[in-house]
Amino acid sequence: MRLALVRGLLWLFSRLSLANVQRVGSGLGRLVWSANGKTRRLVEDNLARCLPDMDAPTREALGRKAMIEAGKTLIETGPLWRWPRDRVEALVLDTPGFEAIETALGEGRGAILLGPHLGAWELGGLMTAVRTPTTIMYRPPREPALESLMVEARSRFGAAMAPANLRGVRQALAALRKNELVAILPDQEPASGEGVFAPFFGQPALTMTLVRALMRRTGAPAFMGYAERLPEGRGFRVHYRPTTEPLDAEDSVTAASALNREVEALARERPAQYQWTYRRFRTPSPAAGNQGNTARIR
Repeated sequence: MRLALVRGLLWLFSRLSLANVQRVGSGLGRLVWSANGKTRRLVEDNLARCLPDMDAPTREALGRKAMIEAGKTLIETGPLWRWPRDRVEALVLDTPGFEAIETALGEGRGAILLGPHLGAWELGGLMTAVRTPTTIMYRPPREPALESLMVEARSRFGAAMAPANLRGVRQALAALRKNELVAILPDQEPASGEGVFAPFFGQPALTMTLVRALMRRTGAPAFMGYAERLPEGRGFRVHYRPTTEPLDAEDSVTAASALNREVEALARERPAQYQWTYRRFRTPSPAAGNQGNTARIR
């Protein structure tokens, strides 16, 4: 029943233009913010944790904008998952920085693209797969019935889908060794035993060590990427840039801290488009040293 409802909503929203999709998303975001419920409190808590130096009125204004952008992200799933390839490609005005990925792939070691929950992050994976062979790692949803829908939608422009488990990691390693690109959501909380606690905006957050492991195993360079949502339904600009932090450091906490700094930099660049609705601090850090469990994959 739920799968049928999701499919129906995706179809409905895909019948709208991008401008109207974003109007509906904006309205949804305003409604959720006005309801002053659990989601708004989560956004307010995340912003208070991560941006404590920002005064309360400015934080509240940012929270409202972020909720509106989150509404757009949700409703945009309809067209992004259902529109034909040429119509989706037409939404992208520019892809600055992709040449650096092409150069890296020319060196034969593969490449890792880290796309946090920023802007139209579903679009980023689709458009990258159009440009180069791509494996997208994903966390299977709690409801198995929705997994086939998600995999079908995200792979429809040619991407291979790899679940975030041991089988998926082997798939990602194989893709890198074939000189392909692997895309990962770097700010997604890993499963228990597969991460370390590292500072994220100064707060201890359980952080994946998968990126470090893949880089150390293959020598593949890492890049950050995100799809910036342009105003007034004008489309998107998909940004790519090399990472500058030591993501493959020998110490796993050092590497995880570096990964979080890369995500922070993008979130500060487009704070209203960062997904502050995500429960990034859901797992409390251990009292002794905030050191978490190291990853199984080294």
